[in-house]
Amino acid sequence: MAAFANFVVRFRVAIVLAWAVALIGAMVALPSLSGEVNSDPSLFLSSNARSVAAQALGSSLTGGRTTATITIVAARPAGPVSTADLAAVDREVKLARAVPGVTSVRAVAVAPSERAVQLEVDVAREQTDVAGLRPVVDDLESTFATADLPPGLEMHVAGQVADNAANNKSANGGMKRVELLSVVFIVVLLLLVLRSPVAVAVAFVPSVVSLLVAEKFIAGLGAHGLEISTVTQTLLIVLILGAGTDYGLFLIYRFREEVRAGAAPPDAIVRALTRVGESIIASAGTVIVALLTLLLAGFGLYHDLGVPLAIGVAVMLLAGLTLLPALTSLAGRAMFRAAPPDASAPADGWWGGIAARAIQRPGRVLTAGVLVLGALALAALGYQTAGLSRGTSAPAGSDAATGDTLVARYFPQSSASPASLILRFAAPVWEHPAALTAAQSSLSASGLFDALAGPLDPNGTALAPATYATLHAELGNPRALPLRQPASSTLAASVYQAYRATARYVSQNGTTIRYTAGLRAGPQQSTAAMNATPAVRTAVSAAARRSGATASGVAGQAAGLYDVSSTADGDMIKIIPVAVLAIAVLLGLVLRSLIVPLYLVVSIVLSYLAALGLTTLLVIDIGGQDGLVFILPFLMFVFLLALGEDYNILVMTRIREEARDLPLRAAVVRAIGRTGPVVTSAGLILAGTFGVFALAGGGIMNGQLQAIGLGLALGVLLDTFVVRTLLVPSAVVLLGRLNWWPSAMSHRVQSHAADQLGR
Repeated sequence: MAAFANFVVRFRVAIVLAWAVALIGAMVALPSLSGEVNSDPSLFLSSNARSVAAQALGSSLTGGRTTATITIVAARPAGPVSTADLAAVDREVKLARAVPGVTSVRAVAVAPSERAVQLEVDVAREQTDVAGLRPVVDDLESTFATADLPPGLEMHVAGQVADNAANNKSANGGMKRVELLSVVFIVVLLLLVLRSPVAVAVAFVPSVVSLLVAEKFIAGLGAHGLEISTVTQTLLIVLILGAGTDYGLFLIYRFREEVRAGAAPPDAIVRALTRVGESIIASAGTVIVALLTLLLAGFGLYHDLGVPLAIGVAVMLLAGLTLLPALTSLAGRAMFRAAPPDASAPADGWWGGIAARAIQRPGRVLTAGVLVLGALALAALGYQTAGLSRGTSAPAGSDAATGDTLVARYFPQSSASPASLILRFAAPVWEHPAALTAAQSSLSASGLFDALAGPLDPNGTALAPATYATLHAELGNPRALPLRQPASSTLAASVYQAYRATARYVSQNGTTIRYTAGLRAGPQQSTAAMNATPAVRTAVSAAARRSGATASGVAGQAAGLYDVSSTADGDMIKIIPVAVLAIAVLLGLVLRSLIVPLYLVVSIVLSYLAALGLTTLLVIDIGGQDGLVFILPFLMFVFLLALGEDYNILVMTRIREEARDLPLRAAVVRAIGRTGPVVTSAGLILAGTFGVFALAGGGIMNGQLQAIGLGLALGVLLDTFVVRTLLVPSAVVLLGRLNWWPSAMSHRVQSHAADQLGR
């Protein structure tokens, strides 16, 4: 590290210029991250998930993994649609077909009130990427202005794809708020802590540069197939800005300490990087290792979360070891002209005094801390998974929100985002229409549905099974029928439109049918609907048996989220032990001990459970939410396990350094006193950047993203002010020279009789 530090100081100007070139090159050559973000977590499921298999089963009707369906609704609230209105709908069909990516467009249903027409737009997509569908939705919205709509006729997009696209757009706005608030918060706190604008710039600029470069590089990977979620995008911002600023504080505080000890700035930066560089490398390493364990996950959102965030931390590490010390070397004493040394300040400071009092009775302090954290951890027993009740509906005021409202008003038997109940038969259903009656009767008798639309009730007008079979024999494929009933037809208009609407519920070959259902449990995105999925699947299986269907399945948001939650829970059981073991091994190598990693990991696990319990109390018991988003416990564990060790590594390496020349108790007091200000400042900054979620959390999960931010912030604060301040120093004193067993350091630790009595 000393040789590397000398190299950085010597070539500091060249290093700064190299980073400037890298930043400019990335900004020019690589795509924007916001354009590669996918806002639908269910799209990260594997093909083995039951909801995905159901979607594939009914792909000819619901859209498979290579097709998306966007709804357009044209409505005249003042009265029935006119001939001029239908002509405008025909024009819109032609305009929509010309939109890039659109494969087919047709008007599928006229409302029973005749005040609205529903169109379906099929879009081919090579990947299930919401960000890729958003331009198609935007282009469709732009066609409304050129369709020459008659006065009083309005046209809007609707449905799940349109909702996801609107949320994707809203999420990008939320990310900008997160970035802005994070920057403002960090800069203000740095000014309060460092009291020098120059020092603030030196500490913060490497984080900003790292974020911009990492975002562009990750976006490039996204353009080549890497799935990137809203959660990934948001966490990348706060992780790099927060952790990067922490590394800046680690180095700058040590640099200032060396300068105050009388070292010249060039020598001070070499000494600081030599001493702190190992801690920075180890800290970033624990985060990267924890993130890479996510590659073992079966759930794509977790699996694809690891690589982008690990890349971001790696970029931040590189900047922390090169750009940060180079800027520090260039700034030199100018960073602290506004903050001269305080000769009257005690050597070990306020935190040293707290540590001295804590280690007077280390056993009592450790016991009390464990009991408090354990009591908070018990509240985690009340944890339960929530749906996305405030996130997957289109944002208020969006075109999709208006369209969803019109669909609900004029097609009440339908839904803008229904559950799709899929049945497949061996022969066309018009050859045995009684199967339709059996299936519909079975589903209705289950009592799970408050709305059910299918082949015999496609648009609010009921069709008898025999009538449906007769109409198919007379009129043929309903997809080929024009929107306006031919003058030669003698059918009642309602019957004609009802048969024409069956195209939405029966495949062209007649072997696959679907029912779109509204659940009595609640909207598709709600927690209750998600929890009702097993019962819904049972009801559909029973309907399949009664009607003679050969296969069945349930697709939709609730089923997808249920599979997401189940898969995520399984990943926690698989990944958490691996992450704990990997970080324990890394800590053992860094701290040269087999003992210290054991209680450091245990302390972080305990603070994690306490933070999860406290979050459960605040969000569910006090806040009144149905539950916590499925990803929260997992993210909290991975991030608190990794980030919580940052401060422990800094503290323990400093204790080891001081213990070479001081008795153990004095070494602990000195180390806590010297690292206290930097760890406290770093912890507040990291907790604050995670806490930005609570103020600006947006996108698909809204309040749930806020809960993620709250949980992570609470965990960091507990680790900063309880674990690092009280539990770790107490454990160090209790174990004495055993802390560094079996390294040679265990034989060099000086312990006074007071240390022995303390044990």
